[in-house]
Amino acid sequence: MYTPPFFKQDRAASLKFASERGFGTMCAFDGHKPVASPLPFYLTYAADGTPQAAFHVARHNPLLKLADGATSWLLAVNGPDAYVSPDWYVSPDQVPTWLYQSVHLSGPVKLLSDDELAVQIDTLSDKFENWLLPKKPWTSAKMTAGRLEALKKGIVGLVMTVEEVEGSFKLNQHKSDADYTAIANALGAQPAADAREIAQLMQDVRPEAFAAETNKLERSVP
Repeated sequence: MYTPPFFKQDRAASLKFASERGFGTMCAFDGHKPVASPLPFYLTYAADGTPQAAFHVARHNPLLKLADGATSWLLAVNGPDAYVSPDWYVSPDQVPTWLYQSVHLSGPVKLLSDDELAVQIDTLSDKFENWLLPKKPWTSAKMTAGRLEALKKGIVGLVMTVEEVEGSFKLNQHKSDADYTAIANALGAQPAADAREIAQLMQDVRPEAFAAETNKLERSVP
């Protein structure tokens, strides 16, 4: 992933982002064309600290034939994104751009055993059920054993050993405080949830720019 220095994220921040998102697009190459599937996942760590992305696919998914444990796959994890109009800048002669968060994880993928798949299903559902608290979490124990086992036959568990981590958070970090706050304020006024989320992220990255803007406004009030 091409990432200008202004937007590059370190390994820890990138892994944290990917883990919190828990959903991405898994991509591989079959020798002729790319093959990809959007899917949920969770991150775990091997005994030596190596990150691992655990997931599963339908038994008939063409990705499954490519899981040889050696060939590198790519997991693209995207966050909110938003279009930026040149009209929103304070400075003249700007061009349209797009702000976003994205992390790419890559490494070989291998199959999991049936026992490992059972653990994965419970771990994955627990991760996302916890997003819904205080709702009582769903667990596989709520299903009849026969039904659960029948459904498990239709999926295959896999795990990626993450060898490379790339993160790019393009939030206009290279712009002046005046342009930066102007863009964030314009995005914060948009109806799209992603635009407002990008605006909040920008404020989190450079709170001092917004504090300076507030102080300036206060001094201008008689």
